[in-house]
Amino acid sequence: MEHDRAEQMDRFRRYLADQGLKFTSQREAIAEAFFEGGKHVSLSDLLTVSRARHSSIGFATVYRTMKLMAESGLASEHKFGENQEARYEAAFEGEHHDHLICVRCGRIVEFEDDAIEVRQQIIADTHGFRVTSHRHEIYGVCSDCQ
Repeated sequence: MEHDRAEQMDRFRRYLADQGLKFTSQREAIAEAFFEGGKHVSLSDLLTVSRARHSSIGFATVYRTMKLMAESGLASEHKFGENQEARYEAAFEGEHHDHLICVRCGRIVEFEDDAIEVRQQIIADTHGFRVTSHRHEIYGVCSDCQ
């Protein structure tokens, strides 16, 4: 499913307006860099790309903007492993995937597995839980690093 970047930008504008916040040129540059940046981008990555569009952007502005994007539901924050920089990916309603993370090179592979999803629901039901969200991360060594 292809996602319209203009639609995502409009959703971010509306969210900011609902919060009584302005959609500044700095926030716009960061959001554009994020939606164009692919998956699992770090704040440092976003800072570099955003500064090329708007030279006065600082780390704190990138951090606050990504926090707002996560609060709006447009971004998901991931911390893959201890002492690792947070990474962000676009969050689209109704989509879900899990991650394989290489502990040597940091490679991240996304995967979907219906059997895992079914089993997780059975486990939750067995314990009387209503699942609101979950993350499944598997750490190991990728084939390139073995």
